Amino acid sequence: MSEKSFGEKRVRVEFNPSNAGNVTALKTKAAEAINILEDFKNDPRESIDGEAARLVSTAQTKFEEAAMWAVKAVTK
Repeated sequence: MSEKSFGEKRVRVEFNPSNAGNVTALKTKAAEAINILEDFKNDPRESIDGEAARLVSTAQTKFEEAAMWAVKAVTK
């Protein structure tokens, strides 16, 4: 198995004890958004200052939170 991406680790994409397909879909989409931001932050062509880095980190955390709440909603 390949190593998980940063986003997949953050949302624990493999954790789905209910085996619900919508849980996997929600976590995968959140992981993709987190990864896009991580790629932007690490792109040497971008000039990321402290404020931009903070905004990226905040957005990544909010995507992680959104995945948690969405999973809670669909598994209630």
